[in-house]
Amino acid sequence: MRSRFSAFAVGDGEYLLRTWHPTTRPPELGLDPALRWVKLEILETSGGGVLNTEGTVRFRAHYRERGKAGEMEEHSRFVRHEGAWAYLGAM
Repeated sequence: MRSRFSAFAVGDGEYLLRTWHPTTRPPELGLDPALRWVKLEILETSGGGVLNTEGTVRFRAHYRERGKAGEMEEHSRFVRHEGAWAYLGAM
């Protein structure tokens, strides 16, 4: 989750698509250059350990858009795919 937030923060769409599960991955990703991601708060996690095949992360991401502060909250689901964690989608 933290690496995906960092990818949003620096605009690395290729990394975001690469870490998205192929069954839910969009064909392309349009990142808004006016949106600047500034802070991530992890609110809750489940699973996601070394022996797990799935896990969830509830988070709050803070951003600035055209000088105004905002935030979004999501409960995300991740699964192991080909040995790596992949974002499956929001719950």
